[in-house]
Formats: sequence, C-alpha cells, structure tokens
Amino acid sequence: MKFFRVRPRTRMALLSVAALLLLGVVALLAGRRPSNERAWIPEQAVLPSVRFEGNRVHVRNVRDFTFRSATDFTPGYRDRTYDLDRLERVWFVLSPFNRDWRGPAHAFLSFGFSDGQYVSLSVEARREVGEAYSVVKGALREYEIMYVVGEERDLIGLRAVAWDDPVYLYPVRATPEQARELFVRMLRRAHELESRPEFYNTFLNNCTTSILDPVDRIAPGRIPFGWEVLLPGYSDQLAHERGLLDTDLPLEQAREAFRINERAKAAAGDPAFSTRIRS
Repeated sequence: MKFFRVRPRTRMALLSVAALLLLGVVALLAGRRPSNERAWIPEQAVLPSVRFEGNRVHVRNVRDFTFRSATDFTPGYRDRTYDLDRLERVWFVLSPFNRDWRGPAHAFLSFGFSDGQYVSLSVEARREVGEAYSVVKGALREYEIMYVVGEERDLIGLRAVAWDDPVYLYPVRATPEQARELFVRMLRRAHELESRPEFYNTFLNNCTTSILDPVDRIAPGRIPFGWEVLLPGYSDQLAHERGLLDTDLPLEQAREAFRINERAKAAAGDPAFSTRIRS
C-alpha cells in the first residue's frame, strides 16, 4: 500500500492548507452581515410591517399574489387589522418538496378569526434574484430569514396549485388563548426583523425551529429537537405523537384526510378559498 503513504512533511503541508482554508471560510462568514437591503426575488421583496395597538394588530404588506403558474403571477399586498379577541383557531401547514421522500419540506402556521379572516405566517429563507435555495448554502449565512404574512389563497394556493406540491392543513389542538399567544409571538419576531435582520440557518434558524420555539411555550412538555425537526416533512409525525394535532385519526389516515390539494385547485380564485379548503 505504498501508494497511500504520505510523508510527514507532506502530511503537515496538507493539514496546514486545510487549516488555512477553514480559517478563510470562517473569516469570510464572520465578515458577512445580515441586511434587508438586497435585490430580492419579487415574492420576498417586501417585508411585513407590524404594529400592535391594544387587542388589535395592524399589518401592512400582507402578501396577496395571484399565481397563474410558478413564474406567472401578479404581485399584490393588503393592509389588514386583526382583532386578537376574535382569534379562534390555528392550523399547521406542511408541504413536502417531493412525493418520493417526505424529508425536505416547508412548514408554516395559519390562523382563523371569528370575523372570517384567515392569515398565514411563513418563515422563509429570503433569496436574491437569480439565487436558488440550497441546504448547504442555508448553513453558511447565504440567506437572510424573513416572515411572510400572507393570505391563504397566496401562500397555500402557491404550493397546492401552482407548484402542485403535497399540502396538508392540520388543525392544531389549542385554545383561543394559546392560538393568540402563538400569533402574537410570531408577529413580534416579524416586527424585530424589520429593524434587526438575521441570517437564516438550515439547522438552527429555519421554518420549523421558528414554529417550535413559540409552540414550546404552550405545549404540555418541551418538544425535543430531533430528526423530525431537521427533516420537516416528518414534523407532522412528531406533532401527532405529542397530541398537538386536533384529530383522533391514525397518522396515515390523518395525512389522507387533511391533504387539501384537490380542494385548493377547485377553490383557486374563489374569495371563499379558506372556507372551501376546510370543507
């Protein structure tokens, strides 16, 4: 096996080069600073602006795009006021990226009010024009993190209809008070990011961990950080095991019952989209 032998001096030289490269990467990453001022893709170009006023919360720039396809859309934003006393329910939305393996996925929350309003809060890796999402880049401070506050016909419709990704809309077992606490905590985080941008991190600061932290405040026992968090497509299994999903169905039957793709396609463009996907 002489071919594989490395002389001591050569070994030291290789280790030195590797150490220098590692230090260079660390220095490069340390020198990067998060910013809200970049050439963002249109879907993530505008941050929501959140203002609390007693039991009401005013949100400017609630996203309401009309998607005819993944690349053909009409931008739109709304100003909304939500009465926290009318907040009734919360749903866990899960959308795996492919049908062959559930692991990679996007997860977010939707909230329903007694006055008929619904709104989704989606935590995303904010991308620049021409930039594609990468798990590796997401761990290397390549993306900022943003909270998208949007209408369900946008955030759910985009995934269920335009992208045709599997979408599951699970009711969460939570009191109105717990739903309100979740909503407020997430909107306060969105408000913080308006003035103090942060980097997204594939493993530590992503769509699932951003839900996990506020849910831990209301869940009966801390939710463990495990592979179901690192692979969000299985996070419904964790939520089901912990009794967080408001259903007595076994997991596979729950997945079948709460998959809403066909309902979303039938309701696309309907002002009653949110009601119809729950029918």
